[in-house]
Amino acid sequence: MTDNSENPNRPNANYKLSRQNIDPLEEENLNFYYNRQRRLDKAPQSVRDLYEKPRPKFSLIRPLVGDKPRAVVFFTIIILCVLILVLSRLGYMDSSYSLDGNILEISAAIFEDATIINLKKTVNSKEPYTGAVDIGVSPVTTDEDFPVFLHRAYFTLREEEEFSFVVPYNSPKLIMVLNTEKYSLNITISSN
Repeated sequence: MTDNSENPNRPNANYKLSRQNIDPLEEENLNFYYNRQRRLDKAPQSVRDLYEKPRPKFSLIRPLVGDKPRAVVFFTIIILCVLILVLSRLGYMDSSYSLDGNILEISAAIFEDATIINLKKTVNSKEPYTGAVDIGVSPVTTDEDFPVFLHRAYFTLREEEEFSFVVPYNSPKLIMVLNTEKYSLNITISSN
């Protein structure tokens, strides 16, 4: 510090940094002038362009396809959605089958040395089949003498029904035959 610690010597000690006697009424009467044109004359060209060009109207699509990478991603998503919709309508992405006016969803799961088969029936038409459905299940093998497990389910007029049964095979693939009075359905199911 300095030798004279009671009165420190500042470099700007002789400058009046603020007014000593300020009248509050005089401070309220101050006028501030703002001139946008003068400010824009001093501004860079990019700022001037913002004020001169009209703003674009709001659009939902323009931000999605504003430049090439966004447009590629957007159209890829649209194409994939349409492809999934078409494939599901054609039945390639669905594990359901139609049998005499009923939609059947069949799933199988291996548990210990047996396979649990779950059959879900949904009515598809105004006059669905009601009555006995004979079900034959066999593992996929190359043997001539393969065992067949027989089961019978009864379809009613209820909108949805679910049937579960256990077959004594732990094969990853099973052949299943469903027979009604008029129609037959042959399918191969995979166990999870």
